Amino acid sequence: MNGDSQSTRTLQTTHFSGNYFRFLWRSFLLATEGSWLFYTWMTLLTAVALVGLNAWAVQVKEGMVLTNMTDHVSWGLYIANFTFMVGLAAGAVMMVIPAYIYHDRRMHDVVIVGELLAIAAIVMCLMFVVVDLGRPDRFWHLIPGIGRFNFPLSMLTWDVIVLNGYLLLNLHICGYLLYMRFLGRQPNPKWYIPFVFISIIWAISIHTVTAFLYCGLGGRPFWNTALLAPRFLTSAFVSGPAFIILALQIIRRTTSFHVGDGPIQTLVNIMRVTILINLLMIISEIFTEFYTGGTHTSSATYLYFGLHGHDALVPWIWSSIVATVLATLFLLCPKVTQNLWMLDIGCVLALVGIWIEKGMGLIIPGFIPSTLHELVEYAPSLLEWKITAGIWAAGLMVYTISLKIAIPIFTGETNLLRQNSKSA
Repeated sequence: MNGDSQSTRTLQTTHFSGNYFRFLWRSFLLATEGSWLFYTWMTLLTAVALVGLNAWAVQVKEGMVLTNMTDHVSWGLYIANFTFMVGLAAGAVMMVIPAYIYHDRRMHDVVIVGELLAIAAIVMCLMFVVVDLGRPDRFWHLIPGIGRFNFPLSMLTWDVIVLNGYLLLNLHICGYLLYMRFLGRQPNPKWYIPFVFISIIWAISIHTVTAFLYCGLGGRPFWNTALLAPRFLTSAFVSGPAFIILALQIIRRTTSFHVGDGPIQTLVNIMRVTILINLLMIISEIFTEFYTGGTHTSSATYLYFGLHGHDALVPWIWSSIVATVLATLFLLCPKVTQNLWMLDIGCVLALVGIWIEKGMGLIIPGFIPSTLHELVEYAPSLLEWKITAGIWAAGLMVYTISLKIAIPIFTGETNLLRQNSKSA
């Protein structure tokens, strides 16, 4: 009997590993096959990514002196994009909540699009952190058990934990669902539903911890506000749905994956609320800064109106405000979901507005004036723009390839039964 049981387990293990390797091989083929449009898009992204990689190699060789960051402004374009990307990853949970908590079947069919976005965004977050380190070999200091992790006192430690934890959660959920779809089986809820609910809480934690990383720095009064974490979350719930809506529109036009109007309508309704709350919080911050006055308003004065002849960030922040207000007007239009061009413009404007607000409009003015009251301005160098563009291209490649694999499996175009019938 024991021999029979052992043989059965061996056969099951062999069968499982065989199917899994077939799944991996099929995923590789899906990621590399496509139309001329797919090859054109991937070629463009590869070219931009290689330009960024070359620029980063030059930065590693010559040092951070090639950037325009200084001892006064030590966080620049890289950390600005990192902050935005954390919000984009957290905002993807806006598809998970309706699908799994409110059992929205229409959203459940396309929730994988948001979960894959979270993976790509976190990958980009980690890449921005690596390039900002200057010396990539120093990254080992952030590895638990190897480097000096300084847990639990360091907020940076918490940020490393929540970002990597969120990445692993989404990798497990997406990987398990795709593999079960490939096998033609019904996913076992106990293997992914608990992780889905954990990921919802975790998504909120990644942006909250990132906000605490800034507002916990007592020497930077511009960031010392209790509204920072709520602002981060609210803006994330604008940028995440906006990016997903654009992705769903492209998927609907270029693939056979059915995307109905229901999920887009749900995301638009979420954005209509969150973008208004985000504007209210911005107005509240501006009122508090300028009505109360005091020396701690110097950074806000520099950001919005310039200070002592220095006004490099003024065009940035007012562009952000104009873009966000216009996006709000587009989204509040009752027929926005019927006029898709209007919806697309509104989503693009929302993304631009939030990107500036959480990047150049938040990170940079925190350092100006310095703690010694010196005004040292910052504008990204060409090298920083190249590296940033390269990371964006790499992230979009990860997202494109993920969707390229997931969509045929979810539509049933690729599964084990079809492969077996072709082999026969």
